[in-house]
Amino acid sequence: MLIRIGFELTFDLPATTPMLLMLYTHPDYAPLLKKPEWVRVEPAIDVNSFIDNFGNRAGHIIAPQGRLVMSYDNVIQDTGIPETKIDGARLHPAEELPPHCLPFLLASRYCEVDRMSQIAWDLFGKTPPTWERVAAVMDYVHNHITFGYEFARPTKTAHDVWTEKRGVCRDFAHLTVTLLRALNIPARYATGYLGDIGVPPDPLPMDFSAYCEVYLGHRWYTLDPRHNVPRIGRVPQARGRDAVDVALTTSFGTAQLVKFNVWTEEIQSA
Repeated sequence: MLIRIGFELTFDLPATTPMLLMLYTHPDYAPLLKKPEWVRVEPAIDVNSFIDNFGNRAGHIIAPQGRLVMSYDNVIQDTGIPETKIDGARLHPAEELPPHCLPFLLASRYCEVDRMSQIAWDLFGKTPPTWERVAAVMDYVHNHITFGYEFARPTKTAHDVWTEKRGVCRDFAHLTVTLLRALNIPARYATGYLGDIGVPPDPLPMDFSAYCEVYLGHRWYTLDPRHNVPRIGRVPQARGRDAVDVALTTSFGTAQLVKFNVWTEEIQSA
């Protein structure tokens, strides 16, 4: 299966502004791209690309004052197979976890593990200490939160989401990640493309999708608490502790987003 992915983002900048970009396809998936990968920037300026501490490909620019347009268009090969279910995967005791998993047990900016630890154990402490505990968290978040773009707020934390019971996909992911970490289950936040492939078309505008990944059976599994079903054609961009680590753009100064367009669609040929 071939999937066309891309975006166009337009900003108005009142002054020269350094920006950090997390707009590339994740390096694990870059070999599946059909064209060389680059982010086009207008006006033409240097984009300094590097691999960050979480293994993501990031970019750094010094954007000039005025209008800034960033765009990307590519085609990626996908298996067309739904994501792997966690059913039967082994839940590791904390003492068995490899070192690279340990940071994903800790609190972070949007994931207040310490604040929600008692809540998590009260809700899920009596579930079997198996993959079923993870499934119970997924079902709870999926059913507990009402989705709506009008509920988005850049300062909203996992505890806020749990209290308010509404949010966008990043809020579903933050709450899931926090509850899992509080239960000593490594979980990380992720973002990427997710089109309406194999599901009825969503009437809402296309957007990037936040989800999470959980460590079971010596591997990371993709989990999407907003949809709560395995999906086809997800294309990861970045993974980290929470939305701070994988923000699409981070501006070190004022930057007003005036246009946001994303596309993810199955195509017949590259």
